[in-house]
Amino acid sequence: MERFAEEADVVVVGAGPAGLSAAIRLKQLAAEHSKEVRVCLVEKASQIGAHTLSGACVEPRALEELFPDWKERGAPLKTPVTEDKFGILTETSRIPVPILPGLPMVNHGNYIVRLGHLVSWLGEQAEALGVEIYPGYAAAEVLFHEDGSVKGIATNDVGIQKDGAPKATFERGLELHAKVTVFAEGCHGHLAKQLYKRYNLRENCQPQSYGIGLKELWTIDKTKWKPGRVEHTVGWPLDRHTYGGSFLYHLNEPEPLVALGFVVGLDYQNPYLNPFREFQRWKHHPSVQPTLEGGTRIAYGARALNEGGIQSIPKLTFPGGLLIGCSPGLLNVPKIKGTHTAMKSGMLASEAIFSRLTNDNLQSKTIGLDVQEYEENLKKSWVWKELYAVRNIRPSCHTVLGVYGGMIYTGIFYWILRGMEPWTLKHPGPDYAQLKPAKDCTPIEYPKPDGKISFDLLSSVALSGTNHEDDQPPHLTLKDDSVPVSRNLAVFDGPEQRFCPAGVYEYVPLETGEGSRLQINAQNCVHCKTCDIKDPSQNINWVVPEGGGGPAYNGM
Repeated sequence: MERFAEEADVVVVGAGPAGLSAAIRLKQLAAEHSKEVRVCLVEKASQIGAHTLSGACVEPRALEELFPDWKERGAPLKTPVTEDKFGILTETSRIPVPILPGLPMVNHGNYIVRLGHLVSWLGEQAEALGVEIYPGYAAAEVLFHEDGSVKGIATNDVGIQKDGAPKATFERGLELHAKVTVFAEGCHGHLAKQLYKRYNLRENCQPQSYGIGLKELWTIDKTKWKPGRVEHTVGWPLDRHTYGGSFLYHLNEPEPLVALGFVVGLDYQNPYLNPFREFQRWKHHPSVQPTLEGGTRIAYGARALNEGGIQSIPKLTFPGGLLIGCSPGLLNVPKIKGTHTAMKSGMLASEAIFSRLTNDNLQSKTIGLDVQEYEENLKKSWVWKELYAVRNIRPSCHTVLGVYGGMIYTGIFYWILRGMEPWTLKHPGPDYAQLKPAKDCTPIEYPKPDGKISFDLLSSVALSGTNHEDDQPPHLTLKDDSVPVSRNLAVFDGPEQRFCPAGVYEYVPLETGEGSRLQINAQNCVHCKTCDIKDPSQNINWVVPEGGGGPAYNGM
């Protein structure tokens, strides 16, 4: 069966803040110049925003540039930050740390948002401008012209059984061809991974470094609710050599809502560490638990995030396509913010694309346009200036002082020199290579969840709304089926059963009674990508399941 093909001027992969901002900016420019530009956007979630998860405390700078009248348009930024708190936790106490003006953690002028709702609103604005949005369509394959340039993407075939045989509901995927394809898949996109290799885009940058962010939404006792309050901590329950920290945001919603979460750097060394259980343990701290007592947990989710900074950004353009947002990794790590930089990168990409599309004297060496001006313009923008200034903060945590060394570095070099120091620090290497063998590490004893403040994993995953069609080819693939037991279990005590925040991986006894095998519960997958990043053998390859599968977040 042939695949049906559609022709567009620009195809955008991923309806997050970056992809939607790119699509919106293209249609704005087309309207301003009375040009026809067909923009198609595909999104693997069944609804726009259903796979979006972030803290999120948003700097509105890029939104103000995209829609100066965003307030009149009803953008869901309802909670301006009114109070900013930062502290270092010990097991029993909290040491307050002053947030000095000019430090990255200052949130004056920012808004606490439910990013999924903002993304959904951006989707409405995009559709009103004429962007063709296809939710529930997962971009599974990059298509290429004979000259090697990107031709577009194809969505995956649907209606296939686990064994690869077609069902009665079988349908071929859709091909979308474009002059330029914009990849906005978010952190560790599976198509971007292929593009890095094909075009050698990571040749002149350091390996990307990541964190895993886990998040819950709670309704709490109204007397404890302080809309606009932002709290961050570092320290307990992590040791100083494990990068990470927490957030607790009070949202101004019709009900007393707080968003809380925990981030663990995926360059951690102890294979016994379990990010989910660290998060659950943190909630019992004397400075946190009182806020949650008497409350109800209503949502849970997790997502990997980029922490490499400017050192880890790959080449962003190639013939026929470009990378925007969290896909290449534009997160400002010490600010813990990437929405504003992602949106701005999408806008800059569209301005460069529009200029090329409407250039009557256009001469291109390849059929797919190579819009190199985008990367040049990004490097002249406030995005690059901001990321360059904080480039050394995350890698400064790799000294003997660990996270506290990073705080000292920030206080001295960032606060005084504003990132103008004449050196750039390096990361130690890829995150998966940082794990130590289990025999060299101490097992971590975690307390049992109490079912009121802390919870078990499976009841948590149930709150994510995650669902996949059971009878479909696996989307969590192994390059070699023997590696999990022969190396991961034997050397690292099976870290995938701990680093996965959704209970996808578990080692179960063989039917013969001797030894174990790795069982993959793919239907639990929340699409966080941690397994693809942290697997010490790099044996797990995450690919997209059928469109519409995965979590069903509501304003996460």
